[in-house]
Amino acid sequence: MPLPDAFQARLRLPAIAAPMFLVSGPDLVIETARAGIIGAFPALNQRTSEGYAAWLDEIEDRLSVASQDGSRPAPFGVNLIAHATNPRLDQDLKITVDRKVPLVITSLGAVSDLVDAVHSYGGLVFHDVINVRHAEKAAEAGVDGIIAVCAGAGGHAGTLSPFALIPEIRRFFHKTIVLSGAISNGAQIAAVQLMGADLAYLGTRFIATQESLAPDAYKAMLMQAKAADIVYTPSISGVNANFMRQSIVAAGLDPRNLVSHGKLDMGAEAKVWRDIWSAGQGVGSIEDVPSVAELCTRLEQEYEAARTALAA
Repeated sequence: MPLPDAFQARLRLPAIAAPMFLVSGPDLVIETARAGIIGAFPALNQRTSEGYAAWLDEIEDRLSVASQDGSRPAPFGVNLIAHATNPRLDQDLKITVDRKVPLVITSLGAVSDLVDAVHSYGGLVFHDVINVRHAEKAAEAGVDGIIAVCAGAGGHAGTLSPFALIPEIRRFFHKTIVLSGAISNGAQIAAVQLMGADLAYLGTRFIATQESLAPDAYKAMLMQAKAADIVYTPSISGVNANFMRQSIVAAGLDPRNLVSHGKLDMGAEAKVWRDIWSAGQGVGSIEDVPSVAELCTRLEQEYEAARTALAA
């Protein structure tokens, strides 16, 4: 199964810490990359393009400092929302190209011009999809990887089982496939590879880390929640996404009688997601808030134990 040359020998685990809206920042990205897992953040987590550029400079500077054992950090990535309501896309893309960000993760639209711009400096583009039609469009746009966002994933998620979606994508896409959906431990990372994907995409598990930007109350709610507490609805942001029922209630809303949000508008998303908290169905596996370094060590141990047990 294919991994880009840029990732070879630089990954401790075949995994990406997903870019999470209002949650992923420089500390999370840097510590994840230092631990040998690809870290990423949404450009829109900074309120301005100037702030986005400053975060990129900070990440590059801090990752350029040699580690004690001489190992290179994993690559890092940025999420760009390729949607008509994102007024910063052009400016943020220019900054991305100028800074030569190694990996660009696109969402809500596969745009060939964006792919060409990233390829111009040797960068890679992975694209989020929730169904085969979206995957076919991404492949036509020339992306280097497809992220299959399956049932149970946090954020804007799909409803398909990975057992259905991964084989259908693999029929026509022979580059990197990433699997997203309720992945919380190292054994599940190993399972991702057994299912035919190349990398695992972990989001919710990294919200509950010391370096994430999530408020303490958000992290505490994650540890209390179970899969049955996750509500899949388009009514919060205009696109189907998973949210914790407890946060919907805390915001004064009735999860059983949500009023339609209307169409997606990236200009208003920060206000929506600030108080209503997203999570995937893997919340039931989260019981603590470790540092990123501690979590990645645990994931590696679980991953290797699963591989050993399977080989036996």
